[in-house]
Amino acid sequence: MSSQGASNVSFLEKQFKLKEHNTDVKTEVLAGITTFMTMAYILAVNPSILSESGMDWGGVFTATALSAVIACVMMAFMANYPFALAPGMGLNAYFTYTVVFGMGKSWQFALTAVLLEGIIFILLSFFNVREAIFNSIPFNLKKAVSVGIGLFIALIGLINAEIVSTGKTMVVDGVNVLNEGGLIITLGNLKSATPILAIIGIIITGFLLAKKVKGALFFGILITTVVGIPMGVTQLPQGALFSLPPSLKEVAFKLEWTNIFSWEMLIVVFSFLFVDVFDTIGTLIGVSSKANMLDENGQLPKVKEALLADAIGTTAGALLGTSTVTTFVESSAGVAEGGRTGLTTLTTAGMFALALVFAPIFGMVPGAATAPALILVGLFMMSPIKEIDLDDFTEAIPAFLTIVMMPFAYSIAEGIVFGMVSYVVLKVITGKHKDVSPVMYVLALLFIAKIIFM
Repeated sequence: MSSQGASNVSFLEKQFKLKEHNTDVKTEVLAGITTFMTMAYILAVNPSILSESGMDWGGVFTATALSAVIACVMMAFMANYPFALAPGMGLNAYFTYTVVFGMGKSWQFALTAVLLEGIIFILLSFFNVREAIFNSIPFNLKKAVSVGIGLFIALIGLINAEIVSTGKTMVVDGVNVLNEGGLIITLGNLKSATPILAIIGIIITGFLLAKKVKGALFFGILITTVVGIPMGVTQLPQGALFSLPPSLKEVAFKLEWTNIFSWEMLIVVFSFLFVDVFDTIGTLIGVSSKANMLDENGQLPKVKEALLADAIGTTAGALLGTSTVTTFVESSAGVAEGGRTGLTTLTTAGMFALALVFAPIFGMVPGAATAPALILVGLFMMSPIKEIDLDDFTEAIPAFLTIVMMPFAYSIAEGIVFGMVSYVVLKVITGKHKDVSPVMYVLALLFIAKIIFM
């Protein structure tokens, strides 16, 4: 090894304490690439979802990659953990389908909410409030939020794939009437190319997952995209496949300050914050437990730094032009490959930076190719249902309402509202009020007030 190479290894050893964590440079780098492969689908899916709100696809692509780079670098150097970050699934769906479509707000309004959430997140991380909020929310509701978001994401994937179709009319006594209360879901035309390609994609990705192929979601998208070429679904890019990253000018710093003190902004910011809190902390606990990083008290030693890295990523992402950045559960793939330090995350950051020059390739990926990833990520998020107490109905009913109201109301926020309010009410009327934390009482009253007065 050259003196320069030895110097680099020495720097990495000193910075990331590789020997102390029983790992080496090669293991960490391979783990980082593996993590990237399992979460790279976000580069195609996130611009696809946010562009539906009216945002520029190319700008969101660049913002997605850059925010992932920033957040991963922060995690690597501040916390030295192998946890990768990027704009999160579920949160981007809430951005587009609830805030923009459901509430009729502009995407600039939604970006402003993400920025405010990130700033609040930073403050909560500094003052350890985030952990206190986490501890006040019932275990079963935490798990139910993940499951509900999984169903919501899967529904979006099925719609994007045209496997199911939605309409604003319903049949009453043989007559089509306007259904102003929500969406009617029916089976799509499975003879057309788009749903056929999506079903093929589900089978391909499912096969890769069953065979435990690293990067199954990513490779599933790539293979499905190629299969879509002769089917006429995938449109090949015009011009070079490699180029400078798309400009951020259409999405960066596009904020809307006129409604920041409105009740709707408060609800949206809280919803972003709530989902991000439990998604991030749940991921940190799950992945660190798998890597045996928790101490004898079940605590993660540098959880504050990890949460702060997440918060900085969200704030930077909002300014660049993307939805909430969060810690990815796919980090567990890198941990399974032996990743134990921030060098794994730094490698993932490098891969996201490299991906910036491949924008034309990601732009050719059709919705039918990314839909299988959405549907199967929904499956991944369903696993906490096994941990929900279904025998105690004061726990099971709120959890159930949280889960089903997210896809049925087409809103993550409404699922949270139904779950929290029903939890407090059921606990109080059954004499189990001691199970309810003061924070839960406050939140439930706020949600009830919203229903009554808005």
